[in-house]
Amino acid sequence: MLHDLLILYTLFFRMGAVTFGGGYAMLPILRREIVQKHKWMDEETIMDYYALSQGLPGIIAVNVSVFIGYKQRKVSGAVAAALGMVSPCIIIISIIAFFLSNFQDNVYVQHALAGISVCVAALILDAVISMWKKGVKDTFGIVLCLVMLALSVFTDISPILLVISCALLGVAAKWREIKAPKEDEAK
Repeated sequence: MLHDLLILYTLFFRMGAVTFGGGYAMLPILRREIVQKHKWMDEETIMDYYALSQGLPGIIAVNVSVFIGYKQRKVSGAVAAALGMVSPCIIIISIIAFFLSNFQDNVYVQHALAGISVCVAALILDAVISMWKKGVKDTFGIVLCLVMLALSVFTDISPILLVISCALLGVAAKWREIKAPKEDEAK
């Protein structure tokens, strides 16, 4: 069991060390490590964890790591995964804070961060495309996605309210889908 916890910790430590840009940027790494390499779960489960993590307080990457760790080894797995995800951040931020006065004005650091930003944008785009393929399955999903995109871009509505609204609309659509054949049979 300790070996399994160490695997969870080191896996998420590695992800936390290279996941610039937050939870969406780690999706390709999660897909490769969790789904393909370790075969702990399928992509749909990962996407469900992402969706749920967006509606919860906290950092998406940490929330997802907790869900995956919990699925593997319950509470101790959740703790190991979460600690693995945040440890690199704590170490890196501590080092940066120690050297901050010289670090922030360094032209090479500024260029490196600019390059990292481009990579993060590509990783997030990959995550969006993957989530679209897994989550948007019909006309209802397309319309709902476009409406929620418009609401998030052009209004100040809380993302939490958008996620809750989509959850309720999804339940209502499924309920209507299940109810419709029964009504057809009654005719």
